[in-house]
Amino acid sequence: MQSSRHAFKALIRKYIISSRWYCTNGTQKKKASLYDKISPLGNPKIDVTPELKKWVDTGNKVRFAELQRIIVDLRKRKRFSQALQVSEWMRTAGTYMFTPVQHAVQLDLIGKVHGYLQAERYFNSLSEHDKTGKTYGALLHCYVRQHQTERALTHLKNMRENGIALSSVTYNDIMCMYSSIGRNDKVPEVFNQMKENNVQPDNLSYRICINSLGVGSDIEGFEQILTEMETDAHIVMDWNTYTVVANFYIKAGLKSMANIVLKKAEGRLDNKDGLGYNHLISLHSQLGNRDDVFRLWRLGQKSSKKCLNRDYKNMVESLVRLDELEVAEKVLKEWESSGNCYDFRVPSVLIVGHIEKGFCKKAEALLERLMEMGKATTPNIWGRLATGYFEKGEMENAFESLKVALSLHDSSKEIKLDDKVIAELLRVVCRKGSREDCEKALSILRSVIPLRRRTYYSLLKAYVASGKEVDRLLDTMKLDNYEEDEETLKILSLTQNACKTSSSPWKMLDTSILSA
Repeated sequence: MQSSRHAFKALIRKYIISSRWYCTNGTQKKKASLYDKISPLGNPKIDVTPELKKWVDTGNKVRFAELQRIIVDLRKRKRFSQALQVSEWMRTAGTYMFTPVQHAVQLDLIGKVHGYLQAERYFNSLSEHDKTGKTYGALLHCYVRQHQTERALTHLKNMRENGIALSSVTYNDIMCMYSSIGRNDKVPEVFNQMKENNVQPDNLSYRICINSLGVGSDIEGFEQILTEMETDAHIVMDWNTYTVVANFYIKAGLKSMANIVLKKAEGRLDNKDGLGYNHLISLHSQLGNRDDVFRLWRLGQKSSKKCLNRDYKNMVESLVRLDELEVAEKVLKEWESSGNCYDFRVPSVLIVGHIEKGFCKKAEALLERLMEMGKATTPNIWGRLATGYFEKGEMENAFESLKVALSLHDSSKEIKLDDKVIAELLRVVCRKGSREDCEKALSILRSVIPLRRRTYYSLLKAYVASGKEVDRLLDTMKLDNYEEDEETLKILSLTQNACKTSSSPWKMLDTSILSA
């Protein structure tokens, strides 16, 4: 490990000044369309309205269908603010007449971007003609999404009083609301009301009800609903429902029942449904069904034109769960040669797997290889590696991994480091190093992560044990809003022989790199 440190330093410096994108792809040839002007504006903070005006001002025509397509695409990509800007531009331009459907989309986007109160105002501003089941339903969804139970139930009452026909979507919203606030006991009640009011449940209705019963460990209850669903002439069974049931069987330790419903799920699987294959592979791996995992992976590869990053990630994750790390390495190599855009989440699954199984050197070797290939890693994964080494008692390697984590840290993003690792490494520095070493270490870490009170307790004990003055450390504690308490006074009252100051282990945290 030590032999590659100098190469690491050069790589780290290169990383700090290079792009921090974790997913990159080659540029594609653009077409002269409004969609291709707006679609690349991926930063949600960018206002797309000027682009729309520019398009019109340069003499281009704007078709209603294309604007609708843009809104659908932006919503799909969770760029709700930009989708709202396009919708609002359409509404205020005066060229397009909004129907209740467009108003419902606008209302939903307002709720997502600005919250239910503004969505409420928009709804109240609509004409009575536009207050249909679509717009009523959109406002209800806003309430449900923000857990506004009383408003949602009042709104539902208004819908009934105003003669708005309630659909399965309406009842599904109410059931989802109860599930989201932990009132799973209310879901079957709503489900039964739905049937009593002659509203036909759809697949989602059944699935929500099954899920609520499963969360409550009511196996007999969700089996009864599943049987009802399977015998409902209006329902076409889907793989998704069966995987939900299988998951609850697995949690209950009923492996044979889980295998039965997984066979049913596979029978309902569309050959081109990669997401379905992923669910089945994951569940079979939880059951330890190694052969089924490999079989479904091969079937999925044959049926799909191209395996996506999510497919590779899921397979690697499943192999790690099965303790098939060597096969996972092969799948990772296959992903690297697939031509897919680089996404660190794929290799990170195997890296974490190595760390959790105690193979920290293998994890580090994989991280080294990625960096040598010019691929981005994250400070958090290096922090996780530091924890792995720490738990194995390899303090020097833990220091080195922490050094890389800190050097890759971007101040605009939160870094996650194990508190006990930080506390112990600081304790070692403060026991063996000089006071200046301790203060330097403390300063670097405080600039990256908030230190907890118990970390300061560890530092105080180390200071006292090594005979160091604690005044500056106490001042630093106060800067972090930690006043002296009973535990602090107890530590300060300890009397121990001063330890000889040895050479600083903090030199391992190369400050030239940390300040780069």
